[in-house]
Amino acid sequence: MKALLRGGIPFVIMSMIALLLYSQGKFSDAKGTFVASLIALFIGAASVIYNIEHWSLTKQSAVHFMVMVVTIYPILILSGWFAITSVADAFIIFLIFVFVGLILWSALFALAKIFSWS
Repeated sequence: MKALLRGGIPFVIMSMIALLLYSQGKFSDAKGTFVASLIALFIGAASVIYNIEHWSLTKQSAVHFMVMVVTIYPILILSGWFAITSVADAFIIFLIFVFVGLILWSALFALAKIFSWS
C-alpha cells in the first residue's frame, strides 16, 4: 500500500498535468511530463525497499538498482529524450543512468544520515 501511495500520488498529479498540456496542444511537453510521471511512479514505489529493516543496506541498494534497471532504464530508452541509433548509444544511456543514480543515491543517503542524527 505504501508503494502505491509513494509512487501513485506523484504519478496521478503529473499525469493530470500532462493531460492538461496535451489538451492545450503542447504535445512534446505533455509527453515529457508523462514520462517523468512514470519515472516518479517507479522510484516512489521502489523506495519502500529501504523500509525492509531486516535487509542490509547493500541488499536494499542492490534490489533497488535492479528494480530501476528493469523499470527506469527502459523508460529512458523509449522516452525519446536520447538519440539511439546503435547499441553503443543504449550503453551510453545506461552509463548516464548509473552515474545519475549514484549521485542521487549518495545525496539521499547523506541527507538521511544528517537528518537521522538530528
